[in-house]
Amino acid sequence: MECKNCGHNLRTDYRYCPDCGAKVIRNRITFKNLWYDVLERYFNLDNTFVKTFIHLFTQPETVINDYISGIRRKYLNPISYLGIALTLSGFIAFLMTKLSDKLNFDVFNTGNAGQSSEKIMDYTFDFQSLIFIFYIPIMAAASWLNFQKKQYNFSERVVVFMYTLAHYSLFIFIPSIVILFSKPELYAKFALLTVVSMYVYTTYVIKKISKDTGIEFIARALLFCAVFTLLYLATSLVIPLLLLLTGEISLHDFAPTKGGT
Repeated sequence: MECKNCGHNLRTDYRYCPDCGAKVIRNRITFKNLWYDVLERYFNLDNTFVKTFIHLFTQPETVINDYISGIRRKYLNPISYLGIALTLSGFIAFLMTKLSDKLNFDVFNTGNAGQSSEKIMDYTFDFQSLIFIFYIPIMAAASWLNFQKKQYNFSERVVVFMYTLAHYSLFIFIPSIVILFSKPELYAKFALLTVVSMYVYTTYVIKKISKDTGIEFIARALLFCAVFTLLYLATSLVIPLLLLLTGEISLHDFAPTKGGT
């Protein structure tokens, strides 16, 4: 028999092709073996996804430094990991769209959740994947004073925060689902807490990779958080400005809704 991927001659007892490493597939696709392939690929304890997910909690510096240094088979690569995160975050955005009438984005009860908020959120849902990806180079730019001992270039910093943001998105997925199905009106407040968790986890990753300690680490971590926050707020203004310029919203839409407190 021949490998279906590279055409190399195989013995009948081979499970993997010794030439290209592809798994030998002998059966036609059925629902049963398709489901088995999904479970084996993503949820097997020996699988790189599970190993990557666990180790990004316990030893993120190993996962990230291994990839940067050229060790690519032990853990899931950052692009694939980000792809899974984006797929699941897309499902969250879909649920938020379906439950939009139950969501309350006026977190601080200011009475300013007018038509502008709804239109901005609709626009954000449509482009949430691109917005999420855009935060990665922003974080990389904000970390210019970190990792001095590692001498990372910009692309390597992008890898650091690709893993970091993807992992953040993955570990808030289940809690987000629970909140949306049980208490959707509290989701906006929960989202604020997840932002805090993103800062905490990102700082943890920076600490593990940079190996800075004491005042030096605190100063650089605070500077990173401050710079990222400023860049985040600046880019967050882009969406409402675009909507204003295109006429999708007007200044009148920012007026408080009737009955607001």
